[in-house]
Amino acid sequence: MKNLFIMCLAVGIFSGCSTGTLITKEGMTDNPKWHKTNDVIFNKELGTFPNLQSLSQVRSGMTKDQLYELIGRPQYDDGWRPREWNYLFHFNTPGKGENGIITCQYKVLFDQNMIASSFYWNPIDPENAACPPSFNPPKKEEPKQQVSIKRYTLGADALFAFDKSDLNHINLKGREDLDRLVAELHKFKEIRTIRILGYTDYLGREVYNLTLSQKRAETIKQYFLNNQINAQVLIAQGLGEQDPVKHCADGLSKNLLVKCLEPNRRVVIDVDGIIE
Repeated sequence: MKNLFIMCLAVGIFSGCSTGTLITKEGMTDNPKWHKTNDVIFNKELGTFPNLQSLSQVRSGMTKDQLYELIGRPQYDDGWRPREWNYLFHFNTPGKGENGIITCQYKVLFDQNMIASSFYWNPIDPENAACPPSFNPPKKEEPKQQVSIKRYTLGADALFAFDKSDLNHINLKGREDLDRLVAELHKFKEIRTIRILGYTDYLGREVYNLTLSQKRAETIKQYFLNNQINAQVLIAQGLGEQDPVKHCADGLSKNLLVKCLEPNRRVVIDVDGIIE
């Protein structure tokens, strides 16, 4: 009996005055429950006027620290290590609500790893208010920029000596092609990513081809680095025999088959950026 009393006391201490919302391990609920409005323990039971820009940045996947930076600490007592945070928010809405103010409760639910998962609103005043209220701030006219994803395809046979992948075995024609491409890249106003994809044909062992394609992609990446392309945007990936662009007839001689499959031996460079 004594142990049972201690357990009950501990539950009472750590559960605080939670709403009783049943939360799944994924941090969801079909029936959000709410505190009494005046049970706010923050700011003298008055709630707060949130920063709208900060509130708009709240997303699932955030930690409690990240939420705290955006919208502050929770305003209701939900106990120790709660999986829900509750707020009382007011919004200046001229012509709507009492004295031009709409009041709403806001709930954040966390998954079992304490990562924000779902979000809920409860209108308080007026009871049928849209929460959060919609705002239409004047739009700033942004200068028009041409967003582009450009693809460049270079034949591996023109880039590298047979069965080679290092910088020393990029042939003259390959260097000329790469130099022209580097000049193109420097014309971009902004580059988000440059994805370098190496491919082979299906001749030979699959594992060997995958390794060769990765080494060639890494070599092109190094070539770009040597020519002042930002390392942060470069991604090199070998895909081996995947995604062939040419299929050849059965029964070809070895030499004809090698020639036929040449388009599959390639390096593809996808550039995601903004052109001036």
